[in-house]
Amino acid sequence: MAKSVTGKAFDFSLFKRVMTYVKPYNRMFYITASLTIILALIALIRPILIQVAVDDYIKEVDANGLFTMTMLLIGFLIIESIFQYFFTLLGNLLGQNVIKDLRNQTFEHVINFKLKHFDNTPIGQLVTRTVSDIETIAEMFSGGILVIIGDLLKIVSIVVYMLYYNWDLALITLIPIPILFIATTIFKNVIKKAFQDVREQVSRLNTFVQEHITGMSIVQIFNREEVEMEIFSGINEKHRAAHIRTVWAYSIFFPVVEILSALSIALLVWFGFKEVALGYATAGEIFSFTLFVYMLYRPIRQLADRFNTLQMGMVSSERVFKVLDTESTIENNGTKNTDTLQGNIEFKNVWFAYNDENWVLKNISFKINKGESLALVGATGAGKSSIINLLGRYYEINKGDIYIDDTNIKDLELYELRRFMSIVLQDVFLFSDSILNNITLYNEDISEQEVIEAAKKVGAHDFISKLPGGYHYDVKERGAMLSVGQRQLISFIRAYVHQPQVLILDEATSSIDSGSEELIKHATSVLTKDRTSIIVAHRLSTIKNADKILVIDKGEIVEEGNHQELLNKNGFYKKLYDFQFKSQND
Repeated sequence: MAKSVTGKAFDFSLFKRVMTYVKPYNRMFYITASLTIILALIALIRPILIQVAVDDYIKEVDANGLFTMTMLLIGFLIIESIFQYFFTLLGNLLGQNVIKDLRNQTFEHVINFKLKHFDNTPIGQLVTRTVSDIETIAEMFSGGILVIIGDLLKIVSIVVYMLYYNWDLALITLIPIPILFIATTIFKNVIKKAFQDVREQVSRLNTFVQEHITGMSIVQIFNREEVEMEIFSGINEKHRAAHIRTVWAYSIFFPVVEILSALSIALLVWFGFKEVALGYATAGEIFSFTLFVYMLYRPIRQLADRFNTLQMGMVSSERVFKVLDTESTIENNGTKNTDTLQGNIEFKNVWFAYNDENWVLKNISFKINKGESLALVGATGAGKSSIINLLGRYYEINKGDIYIDDTNIKDLELYELRRFMSIVLQDVFLFSDSILNNITLYNEDISEQEVIEAAKKVGAHDFISKLPGGYHYDVKERGAMLSVGQRQLISFIRAYVHQPQVLILDEATSSIDSGSEELIKHATSVLTKDRTSIIVAHRLSTIKNADKILVIDKGEIVEEGNHQELLNKNGFYKKLYDFQFKSQND
């Protein structure tokens, strides 16, 4: 894991790491940095030209010279505007390119997390890291570090020029500046914690909203609208309070800046015109120094905003890097592919626990030969689904070994292993997309005609072809436009078209009605034909023809055999069978 968030205004180690994402766009960065320097120098020209205009042309009533000077001023304003345009464009373009690459890397890292990480991490938090936190990093380039450098260069160049041209007038004018820097430092420290709180509350809001919109059916079924609204209001109030603290800091800081700016102008006028009267300064100098004061205070005041942007970018980058530095992936050290594997599976003395040594599976051993079907039965929580999760290495075993054709699954390349098998889950997840894309999952090797042929074999073609748009019908989020049975049939087609050597059905018939069950039974027979199959089932009627049945109880295999053999043993399986069919008859 990465270090915890420090909230520093500027952390060189973090900044250095962010800058590694700039390397592909070094040319753009250097052009933008050069424009920053040019803009800082151009800023000096206008007050100097005005000083010359006042002293040499207005005072001497030289209309031609004043016109020439006015044209020069307009020309430099146009040039400055052009440079400012390209600076803004390239700065934002640089930021967007950086976060595009960073977001791609972050999402790629997140989708390779082991499932256990998602068990322990709120989804909304990962959404915040991948979307809004990374968006904030872009502002480090468009309104952060480069603009800060430009402002600092402008401040330094103005102060140096003022001291060079009239040092005593400059010193009098700059008396309030140290007070301004102290005020800026205090403001920066106060605003730092407020912005950290804002980011934290945004993350909490995202997490809460994402979870409750996803689970809206439960909220409404159990009449939880008012209760959940109260909880949301509490989180929203904390989010508001965090923002109010930033507003409070701004409401104090900006008036202080205005007062100090007015004080500098007052000192300039008071001391400057005494200098003019004594012949130590000119009226043009007073005009130019007045403009310099405004130009000086504006970037100093904006520096606070820039530092806030930089702080938020630093906090966000640290949060994002914390995700990137999280090592929560399945080790993929395997080098073998599955092209020559047949589908013989063996579990040998497998132990597994989700947490510490609270064993979910204890010393599990069994074999399945190629083309055979194995059924897993047992009470909820017995460990059936854990077995199939271990076979695909979605979780890692604690002790023991799992083999496919005498090859340890850890020696198989992870992509190859998972390509070797397909899983049909009880809770089918469909994306907000067409039926075709939900089946192919954008695999270009699977044609629409193959999908149609598979649907006909599974028995789903009739209902799909009657939908508006047929296979291009948008099922909406999580397949909300389809029934449970229809979603299940689509998941069977999805498994079939990927042509797995090993098929896993995880309680695929437990949530469907009796009418859909016949279609599912037919689909199951089509999918399992000539394939090694593992079937997790509550309905024992669906596994009567399985070659082997394992009865799991409290993480252990308590019985093993085919349907008739287990009935003759008059043990766990017989009790389950009698209880289920008695319930159905009743």
